Amino acid sequence: MTALPAAPTSASSLSAPSVDIAIEHVDLWYGSNHVLRDVDLRIEPGEFFAFLGPSGCGKTTLLRLIAGFNQADRGRVLIAGRDVSGLPPWKRDVGMVFQSYALWPHMTVEQNIAFGLEERRLPRQEIRKRVAAALDLVGLGGLEKRRPAQLSGGQQQRVALARTIVVEPKVLLLDEPLSNLDAKLRGEVRRELRELQQRLGLTAIFVTHDQEEANTICDRIAVMKDGTVQQVGAPTALYDAPRNLFVAGFLGTTNILQGRVLRDCGGVAFETAAGTIPLPAGALPGGDVPPGAKLVFRPHHAILSRPGVPLAEGRARLPGTIRFKEFLGATERYGIAVAGGVEGSTEVSVDLTHGTAPAGLEPGTAVAIDITLDRLHVLGE
Repeated sequence: MTALPAAPTSASSLSAPSVDIAIEHVDLWYGSNHVLRDVDLRIEPGEFFAFLGPSGCGKTTLLRLIAGFNQADRGRVLIAGRDVSGLPPWKRDVGMVFQSYALWPHMTVEQNIAFGLEERRLPRQEIRKRVAAALDLVGLGGLEKRRPAQLSGGQQQRVALARTIVVEPKVLLLDEPLSNLDAKLRGEVRRELRELQQRLGLTAIFVTHDQEEANTICDRIAVMKDGTVQQVGAPTALYDAPRNLFVAGFLGTTNILQGRVLRDCGGVAFETAAGTIPLPAGALPGGDVPPGAKLVFRPHHAILSRPGVPLAEGRARLPGTIRFKEFLGATERYGIAVAGGVEGSTEVSVDLTHGTAPAGLEPGTAVAIDITLDRLHVLGE
């Protein structure tokens, strides 16, 4: 799949000033099912924003609410400061790319892209100009006479994008647009999506359950669960400083140790069945112990050493035994059995850069898990 070409001069007619989006205290029910619960968000002009969460968390419902396909029972949606809550989809100046692409199979590429313009009764010459600009922008020049069945999955996705941007929306809404593509193509297309969004200066919202997709192309992410927004922030901020156990577990592999927080005149520590770990300043959110508190750290924030090796400053140690190791390419993952262990099991994961592990670390070997103290978090549910 070739990269998108440089933006042609004619494509400038497809760009529009960036706008902000405000979602103010939105609640939505499907019968007795409370699907969205007091959702309150602001998306900045020109931002590439993601709604991220598991199936059934309300992310697509929220996207469709912005588009106008769903109506809130409470709250409102503003685009560029204008309350659009009571407007139908075609009056909101938004464009939506659906998961299925929703292309007309009996129409050519050109006809699919022109459909929205024809519905708006634009002059034929203006339609031709805009369709040509959209085709060039997504790299489909020369394929305008083909039908969707004659295109690859990536090309069909580009047609869906072109059909959306040709009507010059203020906001681009993307409902899991990469889910029908294979892994390699997804990586290529998501980079193209980001490049296209930046070229046009559009405010874009991307719905996905794949944290890698959200992390790689989005400026900020709203992590959702059960119709609520759990945390909003830049990908690195969410990964490094999750607010609760759900966010920590959803954004990558996380070690979760059971135990209890201990306070004395010398400071704060976390007692586990495997040992007591001193906590650095800031490990407790707001200085308080959250309900159901667990100790959390990422696999790459620990290293393995031999028992008896002096402990480096700024680290804490837990004893364990290697249960398994996996070669992941750039890293090697070790599963370590520890006393008391991780919630629901007795296993801690440690990721080491390939080639850096001490020799002889095989299953059954006793090891010391040395954890970086300033990467520890105490989180609640």
